[in-house]
This record gives sequence, C-alpha cells and structure tokens, in this order.
Amino acid sequence: GAVMYGAYWCPHCQDQKKMFGPAFEKIKYVECDPKGKNANPQLCEKKGVRRYPSWEFKDGKIEAGVLELVELSQKTSCPLPSK
Repeated sequence: GAVMYGAYWCPHCQDQKKMFGPAFEKIKYVECDPKGKNANPQLCEKKGVRRYPSWEFKDGKIEAGVLELVELSQKTSCPLPSK
C-alpha cells in the first residue's frame, strides 16, 4: 500500500532502492523528474512531493527521507522476511 516517489539522479533514492535489493521491483515507484523513465511529474506535483525519496502510505500521509526497512514494515504492516 506504500508508494515511493523519487528521481533517477537522487543519491538518497538509490540508497533506499539498494536497501530492498532485487525486491525493489515489487515497490510501487513514481519517477518525479520529467527526464526519468516512465516519469509522472504531474502526480508528484499533485501530491506535494518536494523531497526525495518520499513515501506515501495508505492513510495518505507522506513522509520524506530514507526510511529503514523496519520502519517501512511497521507503517505498512508488511512483515520482513526471516533471515
């Protein structure tokens, strides 16, 4: 239920993506820079996204910054896989 907003050139977005590894393909991601692949800057503008990465949660709350996987797990009720 969470959406990550970011920009292809953003180093913090790259850090966030690396935290997920190959599982990032399961994350709903919106590219905010019009020069990026499959960009949707209009949606980013509509949502008021100004900092990257930003996460939007089911309740509509948007939180900016790199979030730890544990925090994302708690906010989305998505369990982390066992090691």
